Amino acid sequence: MEHHYEPRNSTEAALHEYKQGLGVFTQRMPELARHYNAFTEVCFQEGTLTQKEKQLIALGISLYSQDEYCIIYHLKGCLDKGATEEQILEAVGVTAAFGGGAAMSQAVTLVQEAMAELNTLKQ
Repeated sequence: MEHHYEPRNSTEAALHEYKQGLGVFTQRMPELARHYNAFTEVCFQEGTLTQKEKQLIALGISLYSQDEYCIIYHLKGCLDKGATEEQILEAVGVTAAFGGGAAMSQAVTLVQEAMAELNTLKQ
């Protein structure tokens, strides 16, 4: 019997869709995926900046570039690395100061919705 995955909310669905797409890409382009994954893994390792700080930076860049999958992915990274909602919203504010209305529109919609959904999944 085949197990059908049923996401509990839109944020979980987006994360699942990204993971599935990455899996298919990895099967089709294994060398490229291996090198890309190794590169990004090194980029997000603890260093002078903490992993939490790196995730906050990545969230800001994701907002600025209007990349919804990365917004959700790095928001989850922020939460997983211990960022508080206040730290996340402060990082969003810095992005909005630089990115204007486009960043702010994602902040007041997608970030807040996904943060609530991800926090609910933890419980």
